[in-house]
Amino acid sequence: MRMHNADETCGIAQAAVVLGDWWNVLVLREIARGHVRFDALAAEIGLSRKILTERLGRLVAHGVLHRSLYQRRPVRYEYLLTDAGAALLPVLVAMQDWGDRWVLGDGALTATAAEDGAEHARVHALTGTRLPDGLDLPGTEGVGLPLVSPDAAATVLFTYPGTGADRGEPPIPGAAGCTLENRLFRDAWPDFRRAGVDLRGISTQLVDEQAEFARAEQVPYPLLSDARHRLAAALRLPVFRGGGRLRHKRLILVVDAARTVRHTLFPVVDIPHAVAESLRLAEGCDRPA
Repeated sequence: MRMHNADETCGIAQAAVVLGDWWNVLVLREIARGHVRFDALAAEIGLSRKILTERLGRLVAHGVLHRSLYQRRPVRYEYLLTDAGAALLPVLVAMQDWGDRWVLGDGALTATAAEDGAEHARVHALTGTRLPDGLDLPGTEGVGLPLVSPDAAATVLFTYPGTGADRGEPPIPGAAGCTLENRLFRDAWPDFRRAGVDLRGISTQLVDEQAEFARAEQVPYPLLSDARHRLAAALRLPVFRGGGRLRHKRLILVVDAARTVRHTLFPVVDIPHAVAESLRLAEGCDRPA
């Protein structure tokens, strides 16, 4: 790509060279979702094999992807994000937020969603899909934890904007109630355990912020940090920008031991009802053999 001399020192222009066109962006979107093999990428995006081969080659050459051999006869590769590629995930999530708000939405800043909107459709389409493998997130103990407990009948994953108030920030519709939500799940924790159901709370807050809150509120279940937006990108979860960062909108996923999403609750407006409903739905999942 020919560039004006002034673009040689412009990070935006250099990033545009790497991303190239919308096909490259969609390739990265699908790899973030766990579609890392050639045939899966071609099927999800609808690209011809020739064009997809070209795009993958360019992204490998730019150091955004690397190829990992998974079959020798015939030779087959998986395309995985490098550190540079993983650093683009917040860019993809920010693009999604912009598209949801300004293209698919009416421009309003909100932490909830309309039931006839694109975000609602995208979240509820997760039902029946399997979570990508290897998607561990750092927890309050400072180590990576799996999204799903393999020993539980089900795991309830609930995302929330963040605990604590952002001083000086105007209120955002649907963003309040995160402390209440965690307290309700905390109080219901014995019921979840008796049912063989595990819990994971997830936000884009940093691990130390979550750990401080967990100690203060005596939260008995793990709080996981999606500060690098790996989960948001993998599941195309709805987000909004508040307090200077991208935040998850509040939703609940009920996932079985095989990592399949069995139920989704979104938008979550009545928090006490959603907590009770998530337990009821999780109790209907079969225990692992």
